[in-house]
Amino acid sequence: VNEILTTPMDTVNASQIHSVLIARHGKLVFEEYFHGFHRELAHDTRSAAKSATSLLAGAVMEHGGRFTTATKVIGAVDASLLPTHIDPRLAAMNVENLLTMSSGFSCDDSDESSPGNEDTMQSQRKELNWWRYTLALPMARDPGTKAIYCSINPNLVGAVLSYETGRWLPDLFHDFLAQPLQIKRYYMNLTPTTDAYMAGGIMFEPRDFLKLGQLILNGGTWRGTRIVSQDWIRRSTSRVTELNGSGYGYLWWVVDLPYEGRSLRTIQALGNGGQNVIAIPELDLVVGFFGGNYSDGPAANYARQVLLTKSVVPASKAPSRASA
Repeated sequence: VNEILTTPMDTVNASQIHSVLIARHGKLVFEEYFHGFHRELAHDTRSAAKSATSLLAGAVMEHGGRFTTATKVIGAVDASLLPTHIDPRLAAMNVENLLTMSSGFSCDDSDESSPGNEDTMQSQRKELNWWRYTLALPMARDPGTKAIYCSINPNLVGAVLSYETGRWLPDLFHDFLAQPLQIKRYYMNLTPTTDAYMAGGIMFEPRDFLKLGQLILNGGTWRGTRIVSQDWIRRSTSRVTELNGSGYGYLWWVVDLPYEGRSLRTIQALGNGGQNVIAIPELDLVVGFFGGNYSDGPAANYARQVLLTKSVVPASKAPSRASA
């Protein structure tokens, strides 16, 4: 806390940490807010909310969803969204390919010239249905061959969820995730066609967003209620593929954290600006960092790359007073 408070805020590259929350053994044990932020102020979670899309998909499957990760995408969306010509590679794409960013679409959020780039899609006005826009993109490779970070993938998962359940996504999110997790106040972005944007940007109170990490450690349950299956938690937090040098599951990052000459396995929801929820199963620990260093990678990553290893993990491994 002292390090955060005494960090000079005199440059745009200063580490703008808005809050830090820590849960140990299922209980919130640390909660601090900075720079005018407070417990009841909802925070933009940016792409960290992609992990919520993964949990929603798992919850729908757990409670009677008609599809699986092997379901072909073109058969699991409204037929009116499909292009006239179906590329054989599009026909082969399944739901798991979307969840692992390995759809094969010509899309790359780090490449401004990419037709599937998130900003490109959102700024164009020719096709206001973003699901139809995505399905009409050219294919760059066979599905499942390579993971490239692109937000159209989890958003298209929303098209599958909507079609397979026949429900409006915000209602689906409320009934299958928010309500069982006792999340009462949150804000979802809507697309031009008034459905929920499932690729990030949901605003949560930090305490509530931390629950996603705890749900991972709980094996898919919250206060005795089964929300997603244990198998879904296992699969979605496994190294299904590699993305940007890290392991990647179903919209969750799987990162080995160097510590004392070895590695701790962590499962992370990550978003631009320093939005992080990090679950460390070995320590029964969930840590949440929320910040404001948008598009500043080094500053945004300071909390999880420095404070986590320098302060949080060592404190979690220290013997308690009762056992000392």
